[in-house]
Amino acid sequence: MAQTVMAELNARKLLLFYEEQLYGDILPFWLKNGIDKEYGGYFTCFTNTSEELLSDDKYIWSQARFIWVLSRLAALEGGKGEYLGLARSGVRFLQENALLENGNCAFLLDRRGNPKEPVPGSGYDTSFYADCFAILGFAEYARISGERGALDFALKVYDSVIRRLQAKSIRTEPYPIPRGLKTHGVPMIMVNTCDELSKALDEFGHLRTHEVKEMSLHYTHEIISDFTTEDDLILEMVREDGEEIDSILGTYINPGHTIEDMWFIIHCAQRYGDSELIKRAARIVKRTMEVGWDTKYGGLFLFVNRDGGEPQGDIGGFEDDEMVRKLKNDWDNKLWWPHSEALYSTLLSYNLTKDKGLAELYNKVHHYTFAAFPNPDKQIGEWIQIRDRQGRPETKVVALPVKDPFHIARSFMLIIELLRGSSGDF
Repeated sequence: MAQTVMAELNARKLLLFYEEQLYGDILPFWLKNGIDKEYGGYFTCFTNTSEELLSDDKYIWSQARFIWVLSRLAALEGGKGEYLGLARSGVRFLQENALLENGNCAFLLDRRGNPKEPVPGSGYDTSFYADCFAILGFAEYARISGERGALDFALKVYDSVIRRLQAKSIRTEPYPIPRGLKTHGVPMIMVNTCDELSKALDEFGHLRTHEVKEMSLHYTHEIISDFTTEDDLILEMVREDGEEIDSILGTYINPGHTIEDMWFIIHCAQRYGDSELIKRAARIVKRTMEVGWDTKYGGLFLFVNRDGGEPQGDIGGFEDDEMVRKLKNDWDNKLWWPHSEALYSTLLSYNLTKDKGLAELYNKVHHYTFAAFPNPDKQIGEWIQIRDRQGRPETKVVALPVKDPFHIARSFMLIIELLRGSSGDF
């Protein structure tokens, strides 16, 4: 089996495959349907199958991720082409409309840029994740374009995020953090946010480069010390002091989150030259793929118990928690984003460790992903985002009623960059 897998991991063949997937299937849909040429920004509220635009509302979360994708595409093309201009449209739209009077990002805007409450009475700045994605988008645009104003915007939002984290006043809708607990998603996004912002700061020779870079390492250490088990799994929730909790919220893992986070951590570890951290992250990828994989139908479950299978445990006082409902109702769904993240994370981990088990896992997720998610209607293209355990399309909302190109396009671009730096077999 390993020899067969290794024969397939030919850098040149994979590079051609992913370039075709990116430029032939994913981008044509978004360049045709996703650009708001009248007001700026992007359309992202499409149906699961991409056949219909349900709303022209603009979630900052997705607007900023679209900016990141377009900026990275410009970098992939040597800074040329139309992509940077399309990114600039989103940058200008958010510069004019995203920030509230308190310095936080609004969560949702209408098409023209007016803030909207996601839920009446909930306020406008309901999730710091929107702010983090704004930092990522603006930092990448600044790095590629050289526009200092975009970097200043990213740094301003970053300072707002840090103030809220220090005051323990962040909001994380649509999934608020239960009282007395902390969630892996917070340090996870901060590793990536700080790492990418510090790269942009470094491009400008900014005095705060080292400070922000060190924060990425700080959050990496929090993940390893507080959320990582002895058997190389990442728990999604622990007590505020880092201790484990014996409940359904304390014993589940989110395979997609873990697998995505590990390449964040690998990127951070590469900048620090920490080979042991790279090896640990690769082991976590491998272990999570094994525990999170559906051995009957294939694919990664959305959520699993730390021992595998359906999340289990006492609900104890969290009966009305939105995450508990998701763990009960959606755990066996197969979603596009964990699989697209797993493509890059397994390939990167194998490339750095030469562990043949990771090559086998890449091979397995590759075959499942490209059989399950690409839209069979090539006139539409893109991917069908959500399927049930057996692989049938599902019509439902996951977190937000949006569909943007971020996870797929980012994964493909990172793989292309990795493969362009390789020759022959890995």
